[in-house]
Amino acid sequence: MREYKMRRGEYLEDRIEDMEATVEEYFGPISGTEAYNDTELYVVEDPDNPVFSKVTVGTVEYGSKKDKLALDIEERPAEKVIAEGHVEAAEDAVAVKNDFLESATGRDAKSRRESMKRSVEDDEVPDDVA
Repeated sequence: MREYKMRRGEYLEDRIEDMEATVEEYFGPISGTEAYNDTELYVVEDPDNPVFSKVTVGTVEYGSKKDKLALDIEERPAEKVIAEGHVEAAEDAVAVKNDFLESATGRDAKSRRESMKRSVEDDEVPDDVA
């Protein structure tokens, strides 16, 4: 599960007013929920795009900190998708994921990658520190 933060000064609830409707618009009908960090995330068991086998997504609330978007997309093996003749669906899958994340976070793929790198670097402890 990856968590994505919003652009500085922006909040998830301002960018996506109705998470349930937005998830259904991008990924397909919601089949249930799943607990994650004291939050219920939406689960799409049969996503519209045949590349995705399961999508888990929602808002993770952190009390005094800004909420984050949690997203986990399980994908089917590429060979199987191609063998079924869904080559264009693979291209569309990348676009759907990036469009959803950009509309939710206000960040494009490059700035999301840079943000993830910074958060990993901030979490690392130097070898000589106990």
